Amino acid sequence: METKLTFQYDRDVDILYINTCEPYPEQESEELDDEIIARFNPDTGEIENLEVLFFSTRLLREELFQLPIAARLQLSGT
Repeated sequence: METKLTFQYDRDVDILYINTCEPYPEQESEELDDEIIARFNPDTGEIENLEVLFFSTRLLREELFQLPIAARLQLSGT
């Protein structure tokens, strides 16, 4: 099944959400790195959602912003 990434920024709480699906209660959560939260599929262990806390502050602090995950990007079939 093809999965597209969606990005949503909540300015009020300064969190960037990166999603492959809507979050749901059964997901397991873990802090991967300094205030980066991953939500995992409970059956497969795959990352489905990321929450980057204090996103705008990170951009102001550093020239380079990296996520502590590996990714393989490809064009979607739309």
